[in-house]
Amino acid sequence: MALEGKRIVVSGATGQVGVPVALALAQGNEVIAAARFADPAVRERLEAAGVTCAVVDLAGGDLSALPRDGVDAVCNFAVAKSGRWDLDLRITAEGAGDLLAWCRPARFLHCSTTGVYKPKGHDAIVETDPLGDNHAVMLPTYSIAKVAAETVVRFAARHHDVPTTIARLSVPYGDNGGWPLFHLLMMQGGMPVPVHVDAPSIYNPIHEDDIVASIPALLDAASLPATVVNWGGPEAVSVEEWCAYLGELTGLTPSFETTADTLESVHVDTTRLQELAGPCRVPWRDGMRRMVAAQAPELLGDP
Repeated sequence: MALEGKRIVVSGATGQVGVPVALALAQGNEVIAAARFADPAVRERLEAAGVTCAVVDLAGGDLSALPRDGVDAVCNFAVAKSGRWDLDLRITAEGAGDLLAWCRPARFLHCSTTGVYKPKGHDAIVETDPLGDNHAVMLPTYSIAKVAAETVVRFAARHHDVPTTIARLSVPYGDNGGWPLFHLLMMQGGMPVPVHVDAPSIYNPIHEDDIVASIPALLDAASLPATVVNWGGPEAVSVEEWCAYLGELTGLTPSFETTADTLESVHVDTTRLQELAGPCRVPWRDGMRRMVAAQAPELLGDP
């Protein structure tokens, strides 16, 4: 799907991933950002790039600020992590269905998470592996609300005949931040980074540039029933490994707290993503150096 001259709704457009996606898609498309816009600075940044900002609160279910006709694609990044079951299920799961039903776009891209999988140790997880609640130790509502959202989206897509892709995102990071940035700030503050007792803690970090670059292919792959794909980088990298590299860049020395009360590995197989969208272009070390340069340049040592 060539994304030029399209009308695209991006929900959750003020989040870590939603912002760079909306900004990138606005280069050549009409982008309508749906969010509550609690931070005026984020709204100003989006509007300065030509994005139309529509105030939408999925908890209330009023989507009247969004168009009902002529929407070519919806990219849904909306999620709630309040820890309240009623609110998080309403926004994350029911809200996704409301959005699809309201816009009835030509294609729908739903951002899910690799947090929907049942833990599998260090083995690579494929899209057909069992689902579970692997985030309960830190985010009690997150995994279950995301599984519920996938179910709602599958039903709504079938009911309204909207080709859909459900993309299970691994660890997003980039110039707009991400989980590795939190670890860097912990290192700066002298705090130990928690890692799981079943070491190392392996994930598939994916740079925001590669997230954006893969969106046309993910929309093109939308189908009925919904296409499901792991959305992560091809390089399996551990928390321990990226913290060590961030230490090399900044001169900070990471320390670790080994505990069962943190996320364990969620290492996914990205073969299907590469078949659909081609290879990622940002090696993780290059991407993390860029992240530090963008978010904490004062910490970055000489090249």
